[in-house]
Amino acid sequence: MKDDFYDILGISKNATAAEIKKAYRKKAIEYHPDKNPGDSNAEEMFKKAAEAYEVLSDPDKKARYDQYGHQAFEGGGGFGGGGMNMDDIFSQFGDIFGGAFGGFGGFGGGQRRVKGSNLRIRVKLSLEEIANGVEKKIKVKRKKVAAGTSYKTCTTCNGHGQVTKIQNTILGRMQTAATCSTCQGTGQIIDRAPAGADAHGLIAEEETVSIKIPAGVVDGMQLKVSGKGNDAPGNGVSGDLLVAIEELPHKHLQREGDNLHYDLYVSFSEAALGASKEIETVTGKVRIKIEAGAQSGKILRLRNKGIPSINGYGTGDLLVHVNVWTPKTLTKEQKEFFEKMKHDDHFTPKPEKEDKSFFEKVKDMFS
Repeated sequence: MKDDFYDILGISKNATAAEIKKAYRKKAIEYHPDKNPGDSNAEEMFKKAAEAYEVLSDPDKKARYDQYGHQAFEGGGGFGGGGMNMDDIFSQFGDIFGGAFGGFGGFGGGQRRVKGSNLRIRVKLSLEEIANGVEKKIKVKRKKVAAGTSYKTCTTCNGHGQVTKIQNTILGRMQTAATCSTCQGTGQIIDRAPAGADAHGLIAEEETVSIKIPAGVVDGMQLKVSGKGNDAPGNGVSGDLLVAIEELPHKHLQREGDNLHYDLYVSFSEAALGASKEIETVTGKVRIKIEAGAQSGKILRLRNKGIPSINGYGTGDLLVHVNVWTPKTLTKEQKEFFEKMKHDDHFTPKPEKEDKSFFEKVKDMFS
């Protein structure tokens, strides 16, 4: 089981954005590879702290984590999915270390590694796919470094990706650093590039990406596949592929959290005499028994026939709502039969204590 992100940073769930950033900087400096050369445990803690900060520093991701835990980010790798790497950490959070180490790139002041842009796609899933989990193969057009492209050190910044300026002010000499405008912070410029490549040596190519989607995802949830966005020029790291989940409506089932609802219509005869009915679930068809004398509005609960919890806290139920169908037209013989039954004691409503009202049933469902 993965460590809790709040425990990793040593903060409470009510920590402010400033407190989260301060806690991460403290952990990052404590476990920085420059400070702990060759220490694999420190490197692992360094990665865990960055992973925790990446989620908790983003209000949307933090809200999903608070609600669903680690499984809210499973299936896509990258931050929140256990696929951490040093390139991601230093390209995104290097500035948080400030002047504690050699430079923004980490590892003793190496050049900054620019990250390529992210790509976003939407994946439509059926309720069955959400219930069982699925692996999708999606074609994505992403920018990649063109074959035959070579780079050389930027002469403007000497490969550092930044240029330093010193200005004389009334407060004394002030030093500022800015991203190099020649190489856009990569520290490298194109030496040679094939025809068709853009000004950064990149070319758009279609690639099939495999995405593992865990069971129980929610409409609007976003997964991340690390390194499957656009490449960065030079020695940069690739961006990420952000996958938004879209839940398709089901023909017979309605989702409510991890529970599912099914409207089952039965005839007068079936309600009075009892019946065996086949209904659809997300794991296949099942047959259920309708007891003789079933009342309209009765709810049958099929345990664990709903959606698995994204947190791993079990599986929801399937609630079957029994509705007695009243025919809109009757034959002469049928009308005569029901006329005779108007005053028959068997047809007189006699609700018992267990025959709850509609409002009581709704109350029970949400209690």
